[in-house]
Amino acid sequence: MLQSESLSDRIIARFDAMSPQLQLAARHVLENPQEVALVSMRRLARSAGVQPATMTRLAQFLGLTGYEDIRAHYSEAIRLRADGFAARARERDTAAPGAQGGLAQQMLQGLASQVARLSEPQSLARLQAVADHLIRADKIYVLGLRSCHSVAWHFHYVMTLLGEKTVHLDGPAGTGADGLLRSDAQDVLLAISVSPYCVQTLELADLARAKGMTVVSITDSEVSPLIAISEVSILFSIESQTFFHTLTPALAISEVLCGLIADNDRHAALDALQRADRHLQMLKTYANTIPHRRI
Repeated sequence: MLQSESLSDRIIARFDAMSPQLQLAARHVLENPQEVALVSMRRLARSAGVQPATMTRLAQFLGLTGYEDIRAHYSEAIRLRADGFAARARERDTAAPGAQGGLAQQMLQGLASQVARLSEPQSLARLQAVADHLIRADKIYVLGLRSCHSVAWHFHYVMTLLGEKTVHLDGPAGTGADGLLRSDAQDVLLAISVSPYCVQTLELADLARAKGMTVVSITDSEVSPLIAISEVSILFSIESQTFFHTLTPALAISEVLCGLIADNDRHAALDALQRADRHLQMLKTYANTIPHRRI
């Protein structure tokens, strides 16, 4: 029997040759391996937004007999995991609607699981690889639009406390791309995007690569369009218990990257943060009590 990683590799390798419906099904399988292992084909198809027969066609497209072969691969992988994802998934599925904590508890447990997944060896290796590229860069250009704007801004803001190494590509009046005007091959673009992928993010990332820049990315899937143009990508799950996808793991990634960059030169980071503290104190930016009203 194929290992689940081999099946995932096969899906990724053949993704571009799939029809749009097969791509929907394949993306859902890649991003929700524990669900594949635990729920019925009809339920999985409903979650993916396709017909059950599409799951069977996906299996046949991959050279398997039927959907049960896909399920078997991921079931085996789940059983071998030591982090308890399968147990948590079962607990989530069987939790009574009126149970104490309800949706809030399920959401928070899901977020905790997604963030914990980032500490797996493969994710840690990718985090360090991206950090290494950012540390070596002359300039870091940061790109995240629409829902991903908050992640890009958070990374840029923290980095401004450490120096002047980042450029946030978010100019007014549609001038964000102008920030790449003086970029060169010694610089790195950090691109952040999740499905549905913002066209402008993809275009600017492709432009950066055409200019010789190294592109690294924070994205949601092995079949994200950013993967093909990125030197390294850090993947995270956007799955949520609500109608909205979550970016909490992406914010965690941003914080970790900033921490790794600062830790690379702790003395310089400390000096920069002390200068920032003095500046903010002079501006009286923060307070611990309600300021007196000025009349």
